[in-house]
Amino acid sequence: MATIKDFRTNNRPTWCPGCGDYAVLSSLQKACADLGLAPEEVVLVSGIGCSGKISQHFGSYGFHSLHGRALPTATGVKLANQDLTVIAAGGDGDGYGIGMGHFVHAVRRNIDLTYIVMDNHIYGLTTGQLSPTSERGFKSKTSPQGSAEEPVKAVETAIVNGASFVAQAFSGDVKQMTRLFEEAIRHRGFALVNCFSPCVTFNKVNTYDWFKETLVNLDEREDYDPTDREGALRLLHETKGVVTGVLYKQERPVFHEEMIGASEVATAKVDLRLKEEDAQALLQSYR
Repeated sequence: MATIKDFRTNNRPTWCPGCGDYAVLSSLQKACADLGLAPEEVVLVSGIGCSGKISQHFGSYGFHSLHGRALPTATGVKLANQDLTVIAAGGDGDGYGIGMGHFVHAVRRNIDLTYIVMDNHIYGLTTGQLSPTSERGFKSKTSPQGSAEEPVKAVETAIVNGASFVAQAFSGDVKQMTRLFEEAIRHRGFALVNCFSPCVTFNKVNTYDWFKETLVNLDEREDYDPTDREGALRLLHETKGVVTGVLYKQERPVFHEEMIGASEVATAKVDLRLKEEDAQALLQSYR
């Protein structure tokens, strides 16, 4: 049986000391080990940005995709091999900016995968610009007078468009984050876990201390019903989205089972291995 060490690599992460992405990585490694998964049963597809480096440091199959294209890549992987546990990961700029169109369609189709978004409310890799989740009035290199834009309400968008599992986590609470990852991976359908992952270098507003003082933790509310969609949206409005825990979940058919002929395609035995002579010819064409 695999352990957390099996999901580690020899590549040392180069995130800034204190970056919230370290907690996301370690929580995901522990969640996969606790679920009894083997590294060869998991594919982690990442996007571009600081968060995109996570696939380099996670010991499974991995694919570092283009900016905003983690979800369509992950969708292709899942449809090609439905036995795999497919996880997509990226940042708020990657997923809710250039990737927002793909996000909405993956949600509504209920693709059977887990999407982890490291939301730090800023573009960190490019040294501190306004991001889709930055609050109105937020000052940055691209908004020195304060942002004139409303932040994208990605979690509400997911719920309204049919996501069947929606949760939020915080890098300052690794125990809860690990449990939420486990629940998301076990869930059949599109599972979003939006992670508040503070950027300690460029975002001096949404810090660890700010989140600890502001967050509402649903683990402390026994009366909350995660199957109540209207209740989830109302809570997000009341808390301005700064809440952790399972916000909403429902059971509905997953995309690949709804597709006509999907079962026949999935069970077809096709030898996709490349012949040696064809492989050599392909290599030569790139030299």
